[in-house]
Amino acid sequence: MREFDMSQLYRSAIGFDRLATTLDKMNRGEQSQPNYPPYNIERLGEHKYRITMALAGFEQDELHVQSEPGTLTITGQKKPIQEGRQYLYQGIAARNFERRFQLADYVQVEGAIMENGLLHVDLLQVIPEAVKPRTIEIKPGFY
Repeated sequence: MREFDMSQLYRSAIGFDRLATTLDKMNRGEQSQPNYPPYNIERLGEHKYRITMALAGFEQDELHVQSEPGTLTITGQKKPIQEGRQYLYQGIAARNFERRFQLADYVQVEGAIMENGLLHVDLLQVIPEAVKPRTIEIKPGFY
């Protein structure tokens, strides 16, 4: 029941194949994406966004943020637990993870900050002048 038929979109729209592919990936990936680690996505302005991930127990050198066209990948690789430690209860997750975010066109990663166990990744959508709407002057014609 959760399947989308994109054939209608492919038949009648030109240049929307990336949108259809993204929707299809999101639909398929929804069941396979784990809920760990928890995160927020905020809109800070018209073209500014921030992803905040709760990463208690992770150190800065255990995290990797990679930006590719259309995708942001955040991975965490925990170092082995020191020998000699014996936990009676371990409620703080210490497992590796990989979280992928699909980015819209012209969205760039501005930077990442680790603060109080939270990783903040700032994003900015920079729309080139060539694709912004512009007014075309209508000149009088001579025949």
